[in-house]
Amino acid sequence: MSADPRRGDDFPMNPRFTFIAAPLLMLAYGLIRILDGLDGVYGPGLAWTAGHLAFMGGLVFFVVIFRDLYRRLGRAWPATISVILGLAGIACLFAQFGIDIVIGFMAADRDAMGTMFDQVQALPAVRLAVYDVGPFLFYVAQFALVVHLAVRGQVKAWMPVMMLAGLVLPVIDKDLIPVSAIVLVGVFWSMSRGTSPAAPRALART
Repeated sequence: MSADPRRGDDFPMNPRFTFIAAPLLMLAYGLIRILDGLDGVYGPGLAWTAGHLAFMGGLVFFVVIFRDLYRRLGRAWPATISVILGLAGIACLFAQFGIDIVIGFMAADRDAMGTMFDQVQALPAVRLAVYDVGPFLFYVAQFALVVHLAVRGQVKAWMPVMMLAGLVLPVIDKDLIPVSAIVLVGVFWSMSRGTSPAAPRALART
C-alpha cells in the first residue's frame, strides 16, 4: 500500500511542518539581527550566534522542502537542475554562516571581526563561492521551483510573484528580512496545503 504523502509517512518529519518552520527560522534570524544591531554594532555575542544558528536551522528544513517540491514536479529535468543549484546554494550559505559563527567566537569585538572577515574574503575562491555567487543559487532555485509549479498549475499564479517579492526585499535592505520571511511564510503555507489534487496522486505512485 502506498503511503499517503499528505501525512508525511515518507518523510523523516511532517513536510507541512518543514514548509512553515523554514521561513519562521528565517524570521527569527531577521528579528534577532535587528535586536543585535540596536546598539549600532552587529556581533559578536549571544545574539549573533543565536541568529546565525536559527538561519542554519532553516536551511536544513529547506533541504526537505526542495526534496518535496522535486517529487511534486515528477523529478523532471528542470526541477533536477533547480534542486541541484538550490542544494549548492544551501552548502554555500552554511559555509558563510559557519564562518560567521566561528569568527564571532574568536573575535573580542566588532573591529576584530572585521579584520578576520577581510582575511577570509581576501581568498578569491572563498569570496566567490561563499559570499558573491554561491548563496544566490539558493534563492534562484526557490523561485525557479515555484515558477515550475505555477506553470504546471500545481500552485496559484500569484505565488511566484509573492516569492520574488519575498526574495528581493532583503537585497533592498537587510532590516526587511522579517518582512520577507512573513511573505515567504504565506507562500510556503499555501504550498504545504497541496493546492493541486494532482500533486498528491503523482507522489503516491512514486
